[in-house]
Amino acid sequence: MIERSFVMIKPDGVRRGLTGECIRRFEQRGLKVVELKMLTAGRALAENHYGVHRGKPFFESVVDFISSGPVVAMVIEGESAIAAIRQIVGATRPLEAAPGSIRGDFALEVGENIVHASDGVETATQEIALWFGQG
Repeated sequence: MIERSFVMIKPDGVRRGLTGECIRRFEQRGLKVVELKMLTAGRALAENHYGVHRGKPFFESVVDFISSGPVVAMVIEGESAIAAIRQIVGATRPLEAAPGSIRGDFALEVGENIVHASDGVETATQEIALWFGQG
């Protein structure tokens, strides 16, 4: 089934020059980038993106981090895109991520783990609408 998902290269990934490498991995897998933009997220956008975590001890730090520099926001499309992207990205905790995944190869800590990817169809729809103004 063809799906669309939201993917964001976080400020650490952009700062480290990993944008092209991340996109290459998605495209090599057969996925297609159908929307892409670079921006620095304002506080309101960052708070909305992480709204499900509001009230948790780490909420302020993730909002501060995601709005600390440019990000690359993308809509990626393809067969079973959500599951494929999650596999390419790797586990949220980089030290648990498989070698060969983005986080397994490039990240050491959960706070700066290079990339965000939607975890399901509903989340992808919400995040695409939030970042690109569409469903």
